[in-house]
Amino acid sequence: MKPETRAELARHALFLDRELSQLAFNRRVLAQAEDPSIPVLERLRYLCIVSSNLDEFFEVRVASLLAAASVDGVLSEHPALTANLNRVSAECHALVNRQYEVLNTEVLPLLEENGIHIVRHSQRTEAQRAWVKDYFEREVRPLLTPIGLDPAHPFPQVVNKSLNFIVALSGKDAFGRGTAIAIVKAPRVLPRIIPLPAGLSDTPGISFCLLSSIIHAHVADLFSGREVLAYSQFRVTRDSDLWVDEDEVKNLRQALKGELAGRQFGRSVRLEVAKNCPPELSQFLLDQFNLDKTRLYQVDGPVNLVRLNEIAEHTKKPELRFAPFIPGVLNKTVNNDIFATLRRHDMLLHHPFQSFQTVIDFIRSAATDPCVVAIKQTVYRTGMNSDLMEALILAARLGKEVTVVVELMARFDEEANINWADKLEQAGAQVVYGVVGLKTHAKIALVIRREGGNDNATLRYYAHLGTGNYHPTTTKFYTDFGLLTSNPELGRDVNEVFMHLTSLAKPQKLNHIWLAPFALQDQIIKAIRNEAKIAKSGKPARIIVKVNALVDESVIRALYAASQDGVRIDLIVRGACTLRPGVEGLSENIRVRSIIGRFLEHSRIYYFRNDLQHDIYLGSADWMNRNLFRRIEVAFPILDRALKRRVMAEGLNPYLKDNVNAWELEPDGHYQRRKPRAKQQPFGAQQHLMQTLGTTTAEATRPAPPAA
Repeated sequence: MKPETRAELARHALFLDRELSQLAFNRRVLAQAEDPSIPVLERLRYLCIVSSNLDEFFEVRVASLLAAASVDGVLSEHPALTANLNRVSAECHALVNRQYEVLNTEVLPLLEENGIHIVRHSQRTEAQRAWVKDYFEREVRPLLTPIGLDPAHPFPQVVNKSLNFIVALSGKDAFGRGTAIAIVKAPRVLPRIIPLPAGLSDTPGISFCLLSSIIHAHVADLFSGREVLAYSQFRVTRDSDLWVDEDEVKNLRQALKGELAGRQFGRSVRLEVAKNCPPELSQFLLDQFNLDKTRLYQVDGPVNLVRLNEIAEHTKKPELRFAPFIPGVLNKTVNNDIFATLRRHDMLLHHPFQSFQTVIDFIRSAATDPCVVAIKQTVYRTGMNSDLMEALILAARLGKEVTVVVELMARFDEEANINWADKLEQAGAQVVYGVVGLKTHAKIALVIRREGGNDNATLRYYAHLGTGNYHPTTTKFYTDFGLLTSNPELGRDVNEVFMHLTSLAKPQKLNHIWLAPFALQDQIIKAIRNEAKIAKSGKPARIIVKVNALVDESVIRALYAASQDGVRIDLIVRGACTLRPGVEGLSENIRVRSIIGRFLEHSRIYYFRNDLQHDIYLGSADWMNRNLFRRIEVAFPILDRALKRRVMAEGLNPYLKDNVNAWELEPDGHYQRRKPRAKQQPFGAQQHLMQTLGTTTAEATRPAPPAA
């Protein structure tokens, strides 16, 4: 597409639509499921990721749009809001239709070819049907509670994203009444994918059946004396954003515990039914959930594709997955005395290409080291099982001063974080919940160690600052950077951030760290304008940014202005991006690309050439208004030149070179996939990093600069 002129741009907005941009990201994920070069179980996994992403999109973004377009729960007639909802709805329907088309025409047939069968009732052998009937009677039926609807049995509460069935019945019930509709809830304790025993079929391989298929096959058995006229599986998605009046509550943790149960029954935003669901049944459900027809999704398959992930868990065929990858690990001498290593030089870790185990070892060593007097750490997402949290509990029990800033409002991780907060407090740790009204999203840890002997002992700081969460699972699949350092100025900055979070006092002047919500946006815009100033002086000016989302209008306007002043700008934005690149007179010096690959791109890197100073900041913040003003975020500099070169060589340059997994954004909001040009070798950034860093002896250390 040719670059648009500014006059042409006047026909539409300066900014792309955020929701459509987010859906375009899911289109790019879906393209991975369409890619025949990817192993079939991984293609299935990408389909499941799209479903999971869409669930959250409806629970949060669509719910927010509906709330903005409603007055007292009724949709308004505001033309702009209605048009935006209609555009989002049309794209969602198209995306879901294509998702199920890929499942049914490409992925399931390939699974069949490789001996993995999802067997429908009509396809089962007599032996399989007998086994399924026995399974239903033994494991399923005792847990079902069919509810015939009448004045004494109104439509039941339906849990968010749960599997349910609607059944139309003929005749009269046992009491002579014409109850025509019944609802059956599928128990959540039952698996959704059930392996069938081998030997029940002549077909080689492994066979599965879906719980929904088992209930369908035997739904008539639940209503003896009645004829089942029609039935369908259904699933409702609800608004899942938690809300508490933080000005009124005295105990945020207790208030959230109460809100978590209510999340399951928030406002309905989407209804999914089977493709063959009769119109009268789908309309009945829409009426019950107070939804219009645009919120109805009739799907050609299971209403919850995320559950199909269980097939991969039961399948022992490594050739149908990505080849195993072993991340690089630090050598043994580093792990034996990590504090001695950090006194000599900083360490830069690039996950998942290099193991997160080094960070775990850092906290574990601090927990048992007699010279360590205090440990401080933020927790945003850490999961239900965490070696890091166990190490902090151990440190508290050993008498160290342990302070943990737990973010209770981390979406969908609230329950896990509340549980860890309880355990930490029981062990004697000081647990605080950050700043009311602001999520603590910064990823920082600080170890304070007494060193130098009894007469001249001093306290020394050792810090970890990262772009990703302290989560044992996501560190294996999310790309992130982490810096381990004993630089005293950085250490003092980190300690000052913790002092701010616990005391709620205004933070003192920081040496190096950019802190949101106080200064981060200002510092970003200041750095952008500095590049523009350099460009106007006739010198080369360059900005490269890698973030997950770019939607902050003030930052985008600063980038537009810098482009007009001659700054060359490359933006690597994984998800939503509302900046329009390539518009003549506005943004012709800006390129935007997105990388979708085996791992989820998650690191945040801000590079400013700054007249050959090559300023590089890593951080926890995307360039979104919420990150810059409604969260506690930190961006921290890489001070050592060798480590700067590593960030460029690993975190930026390969992603700008990628011609395999890269998608380039056009001015109209569409993305085009990059392909190798003639005589150009295919190059994938993630594949390159796996080859160069993914060895068991990878060295991730470089000398640190002398202390200032």
